[in-house]
Amino acid sequence: MNDVGMNSKTENILPAAPSAWDQLTNPSLAEQHQTQQQQQQHQQHPHQAQSPQMQASSPTTVSAPLLTPTKTTPPDVAHTPSGAAPGAVPGAVGTNFNEELSPELTQQGWRKFWSKREGRPYFWNKLTGESLWEHPVLNRGPQQFDPLTDPLGICSNGPLPHPHNNYNNSHASPHNHTLKRRASEDTQHSGHMPPVGSGGGTSGGPPPLKKYVLPGPWDLEVATNVLIYERLPTTFPQPYPEVEAFRGSLTLRLAKTYEDLCNKRESIAPPKDSFQRWLMERRIIDQGVDPLLPSQCSPEISPQMYREILRDIPIKIVKPKFTGDARKQLSRYCDAAKKIVERRGASEESKKIVKWNADEAYEWLRRTVGASYEDFQDRLAHLQRQCEPHIIATVRVSVEQLCTKLYHLSVQHSRNIRERHAQILKEHGIPELTAPLQPPATRKVWCYPVQFALPSPRMPQIDYINDRDHMVIKYTNSAVMAAPDTHVVNISHLQKLEQLYRYNCFDDKKFDFFIGRAYCMLKRYATFLGNNANPNQQEPELTQASLPAVVFECLHHHFNVTFECFASPLNCYFRQYCSAFGDTDSFFGSRGSFLDFKPVAGSFQVNPPYCEELIDASLQHIDRLLTDSADALSFIVFLQEWKDPPLKCLSKIEDSPYKRKQVVVMGMEHEYRHGLQHCIPKSEVNFKSIVGTMVVWLQNTAGYARWAPTEARVDALLEAFRPGRERDRDKASATTVPVQPSCSASASSPDVATAGNNSAPGEISATGPGKPATPATV
Repeated sequence: MNDVGMNSKTENILPAAPSAWDQLTNPSLAEQHQTQQQQQQHQQHPHQAQSPQMQASSPTTVSAPLLTPTKTTPPDVAHTPSGAAPGAVPGAVGTNFNEELSPELTQQGWRKFWSKREGRPYFWNKLTGESLWEHPVLNRGPQQFDPLTDPLGICSNGPLPHPHNNYNNSHASPHNHTLKRRASEDTQHSGHMPPVGSGGGTSGGPPPLKKYVLPGPWDLEVATNVLIYERLPTTFPQPYPEVEAFRGSLTLRLAKTYEDLCNKRESIAPPKDSFQRWLMERRIIDQGVDPLLPSQCSPEISPQMYREILRDIPIKIVKPKFTGDARKQLSRYCDAAKKIVERRGASEESKKIVKWNADEAYEWLRRTVGASYEDFQDRLAHLQRQCEPHIIATVRVSVEQLCTKLYHLSVQHSRNIRERHAQILKEHGIPELTAPLQPPATRKVWCYPVQFALPSPRMPQIDYINDRDHMVIKYTNSAVMAAPDTHVVNISHLQKLEQLYRYNCFDDKKFDFFIGRAYCMLKRYATFLGNNANPNQQEPELTQASLPAVVFECLHHHFNVTFECFASPLNCYFRQYCSAFGDTDSFFGSRGSFLDFKPVAGSFQVNPPYCEELIDASLQHIDRLLTDSADALSFIVFLQEWKDPPLKCLSKIEDSPYKRKQVVVMGMEHEYRHGLQHCIPKSEVNFKSIVGTMVVWLQNTAGYARWAPTEARVDALLEAFRPGRERDRDKASATTVPVQPSCSASASSPDVATAGNNSAPGEISATGPGKPATPATV
């Protein structure tokens, strides 16, 4: 195509032909246009007139347009008429092709081009990607922005006008009606946008149309409605592959030490997932320099680890399936209790009481024939009540020493990791922070990801291989690991990470650091979960299990939930969330730890992992937030109803003045998503919960007025929990035909055209919330 707005060679052309849609709907226009073509050809070449036979045998030809997309021609029209080439005869009539565009239209990006296939000129806007057959109308509205120099529209005076706004919806493609609409689209099209000043999610006016929706069990297009006060960047250094691999090896060594101490000192296996819960419990009070390993905690002895080890001494008590198992468990408890008091140097009083109760239990077993399941369980409970105080007094000092030794090893490992990280920063010329950061201005902004005070060093080489439906990321460093470290992520979750990175990363618009940062994030969670080689051996009740997507859709539709308080880049539904590791997850949308996150407005989903100290701290934090804020705040809390041992912190919910509603979803009647959904087969992602889930609404007065748990809303949430709903949703979405984004839409989309931006976080710009740039006051 040639820019003909300034071309003087093509001065004479045919009159503008009617569009294909006009010809199909009004045949008289097509006949009139054909008559005008014949008359003009006869005037230009009177001696070359065709014979009637030739005219009858040469009908008007049609062909499909290739390079001239138009917003006035519907996409389902397959053919447009082909006009003649522009003439060069000075005396041509019936044309305005040499007409110049006004300076105002030129300034707005309009240019005039010639379509060889259509045989007529058209107009194209280089700023918005819009193309028109008709002469463009001067836009007197807000100033448009150039996506090349100002991709977020920060310098513009208003929202970006979308080229589809003038499109006739009655002529839309039928595929548009078959595409499943997400919950965020329902909110946007319904126009129910909360005001900014009261914790809403938009700054007024409809948001721009989405250009591309990533399919999957998530909705990354939901903009945030959460307001926070501007906060300081973190002083943690940015993640680096060598440091993360070093941290992983030291953490694995620490977990192995914990297992050996339990086996050798206490003659028990370490309680299941106790090490992971210890890491979570220590993070609540840790003020150290490592984002994973505890290094500055007071007290040094973890109440959670101490309690779980004592609970398994002398043996781990489980609920037996059969009467024979109950009998064997009672006998094993008697043997283990007698050995402890004999070998551990217990007091004479303790030895006497434990031996007497154990011998009595043996005598009961010998003389009792045909005892029932309940009889054995009652006898075991009686024996525990009699022996447990004396056993605890005997092993208490040993268990305390075990917890203290594990903590001191963690402090030493944290120091070694920090020294190695500081050395890498020094090698890359990045100085350490010597002065405290200046506190920011006190102003409300839309919530934004965690920011770093230190820049990132250049990433080393990391290999990645695409293998059908998943990608293998491999990092090799012989100085840290004996063998290459590999991690697997399926393609759909890899695309999700790319989309989250595009939305939330501000210093890597070319994706130069993407693979390195993705490796650090995957390595951190593999280290935290135990680094098992076979992911299918992991129990689904681990800390990374999440609610089904249909439940999130219901929460967003009925309660305007846009934020998850406990999530990760791999299992999140929204693009804004809190996670355990803000340093590795911030590039993918994490706002940091929930206990350090202090929102003043918004609607939240809270599903903490099963750790009593963490749940207790979260409930206290929610109570403080609801007390301190007068804006609309709502927290919908999901807690699993584990009966053994019961959670003591649930009494805080019963006594809370902000409790508005509480329901229970029965066990085996609802599902969760597996914690390793990013690397297991899709057929194994959903699993039934064996225990019930308690749902509690905690809201202040303004939050209750806006998002009250009415009977209809609660019934809709319970219906979304019904098993199989997510599978039905996936089948329905798989049968829809996705609409490919047009050329103009792709050109005018700042989210698709750029891989990142160099702006700072938090601005409420012309593109609406969730498109962070520089912090702006609300």
